[in-house]
Amino acid sequence: MSVEVLDSATIVSFVEDEEAFNVSIRNRFAHLDSNHDGLLSYAELLKELQSLRVFETHFGIDVKTDPNELAHVYQSLFLQFDHDSNGTVDLEEFKSETKRMMLAMANGMGFLPVQMVLEEDSFLKIAVEHESAKLAA
Repeated sequence: MSVEVLDSATIVSFVEDEEAFNVSIRNRFAHLDSNHDGLLSYAELLKELQSLRVFETHFGIDVKTDPNELAHVYQSLFLQFDHDSNGTVDLEEFKSETKRMMLAMANGMGFLPVQMVLEEDSFLKIAVEHESAKLAA
């Protein structure tokens, strides 16, 4: 983990750089696709969603969460990715929903930079590194 300064323009720039965004999406998808069938099952995507620990912490402090409520939230998130409701998420669905979520995050963030703690392989961390590389070039 590292503390990074991030703003909406950084996220939007990364998402709009189709080559960089697509490479990141393909890499993450391949990592999540543990059985290498080209599709993400609920169990495969669930591991990723659980690793985010968004619902199990409050400002970084563990909180007790009702397991039934948590299961419902994760199922709802999976359905957001499964656009055709076939029970799996293909690469295009994963890319489309990840893009939508990142742009929604950027929209909610506004233009003022914020400091955030980011996981090393998160899409937000990759966006910060992408922006840094552009500035260094």
